[in-house]
Amino acid sequence: MERRRRLLPSRVGVYFVLALSLFPTVGYLRVWDKLTAGLTAPGIARPSEKALRCLRRRVGPAPLKALFEVLAGPLAQPTTVGVRYRRWRTVAFDGCSAVKVPDSERNRAWLGKIQARLGWAGYPLLRLMTLCETGSRGLIDAVLGPTSEYETTYARRLLPQVNDSMLVLADRGFDADDFLADTAATGAQFVIRITARRRPAILAVLPDGSYLTRLGMLKLRVIDATITMTTSGGQTLCEHYRIATTLLDHRIDPAEALVRLYHERWEIESAYYALRHTLQDGLVLRSQDRVGLEQEVWAQLIAYQLLRTAMVDAVESRPGTDPNRASFTIALETARDRIILADAATDGRGHDELVGTIGLAVLAGLMPARRPRTSARSVKAGRTRYPTNPAEPRPRQSNTITGLTVTLRTAPEAPPQPPDGREDQRKAVAGIRSMGAGNRNRAFHLMAAEPERSWRPREVAIALGIRNHASFATQMTQWAAEGLLKKIAYGTYTLADAWKRTTLTDAGGA
Repeated sequence: MERRRRLLPSRVGVYFVLALSLFPTVGYLRVWDKLTAGLTAPGIARPSEKALRCLRRRVGPAPLKALFEVLAGPLAQPTTVGVRYRRWRTVAFDGCSAVKVPDSERNRAWLGKIQARLGWAGYPLLRLMTLCETGSRGLIDAVLGPTSEYETTYARRLLPQVNDSMLVLADRGFDADDFLADTAATGAQFVIRITARRRPAILAVLPDGSYLTRLGMLKLRVIDATITMTTSGGQTLCEHYRIATTLLDHRIDPAEALVRLYHERWEIESAYYALRHTLQDGLVLRSQDRVGLEQEVWAQLIAYQLLRTAMVDAVESRPGTDPNRASFTIALETARDRIILADAATDGRGHDELVGTIGLAVLAGLMPARRPRTSARSVKAGRTRYPTNPAEPRPRQSNTITGLTVTLRTAPEAPPQPPDGREDQRKAVAGIRSMGAGNRNRAFHLMAAEPERSWRPREVAIALGIRNHASFATQMTQWAAEGLLKKIAYGTYTLADAWKRTTLTDAGGA
C-alpha cells in the first residue's frame, strides 16, 4: 500500500512498465497513449516523459521480480500432450547471451563489452538463464547478469526449483562433473549431452551398445549415437551425439528413445526466440543502467509468462491438443489489441469465459502439427548477412526432414582408465615429474601457480607458446579423463583437488 496519494501511483507504474515490454518500438508517450486509448473517464492527464521516467525509477525492479516469481512455474497439467516422459515432467536449462543493451557508461560498468580481434565489438550483452518447461515453454524460474559468468554458475541458482518430479535436458555447456552431481542431488533425472572429446571409463557395456561409467562420484549411462537425416532438398546430414543420463536401465529406457527425447531441449530455444524476436522485435533494450535493465527484463518475462499461461489454458480446453500448435504471435497481437481497446473481458459465458479473449484467438488460429525440419544454426541478429561458418553442412534455409535414422554406436573396446587410489596417484605424480619440459609438466606448473583459478585451453596454450590450440585442447580433455584435471564448465578446467596439494618438481626445466 502506498502512503501518499499520487497523480501517478506505483501500480500505474507497474502497468506502464509492462506496456513498455509489449510495445518495444515506440517511445514513452506513445506507449502511454496506447495504455489509455480506450479509457473514456474525464480528466485523464497526459504526463511528460520526465514524469514517466521518474515513475519507472520510483517503482524499481523489485515489484516486477516479485510478480514474476508469483507467475513462474510449470503451466501444463500432467495429462497435457508432450509435457512428460514417463512419470517425469521434462524441463531444460539454457542461457541466452544475445540480449543487447544500450552502450552507456553505467551499462558497461556492470556488463562490460565483447572484445573482438580488432577492438571492442557491438553492444554490451546481458545473459539470461532460465529453467523452462519444454512441453509448454513456460518459465519455471530465471536469473540474469553479465556474460562473464559461466552458464553453470547461473544454472546452479535455479537448481532449488528442480525436484524429483522432473527430467532435466541440457546441452554440452552443462556437462561439468560438479554440475551433473548437483543436478542429480535434487532427485531429478537428467539427459544431458556431453562433448565428444570426453573419454569416460567403461564400467559395463549394455546390450544396446550404451555403457555405464562414472563421472566424478556419479554413476551414469552414456549413449553414443549417429543421427542421419535426409532433407526435402535431397541432402543427407549426419551428426554424432554423446549423451549422459541417470536412467541406467536400458530395458525401461531404450537408448533410441532417450536420443529422441533429447531433441525436446530445443523447445527452450523457441522460448528465447519468442522473447527476443517476437516480443522484443530483436531490438536493443531501453534502459541506461542496471536498475532499469533488471526492471525491463523482469517485465518482459512477466508478459511472456502471462501469454504462455493463456495459451496453455486455451489448448487444454481441447483435450489432446499439443501446446506447440498455439501461436505466440497471435496471443501477443491479441493482447496488444486488448490493451489499446481497454476491453479484456469476453462477451461469452461458460467455456469462452474460462478461455478468455486471447485463448479464443489462439484456438481460432491453431497451427498444424509441427513437421520435422532442419537448418543451419546461426545468430538471429548477427553482425553480417554472410554465413560465418562456410563449412556448415546444414542448409541456411529451413528444410523438411523426409527421413531420420538413429544408429547406436557400440562402446570402444579399450578406453583409457582414470587413476583410482593412492598407488595410482603416486604413479601419476611420478609420471608428471618425469615429463621434463613436456606440455603436461609445463601446463601443470602454470596452473599450480594459481591453483584456484579456472583455465581455458586457449589461455594455457597462449601462456606456454603452443601454436596448435585445438590439439592442446584435446590434450587437456584427456588429462581430465585421467583425473588429473577437473572440468568445471564447458571448455574450462582447474587442477584436480589431489594435484593442488601435490608439489610438482621441475625435472627438466619448465
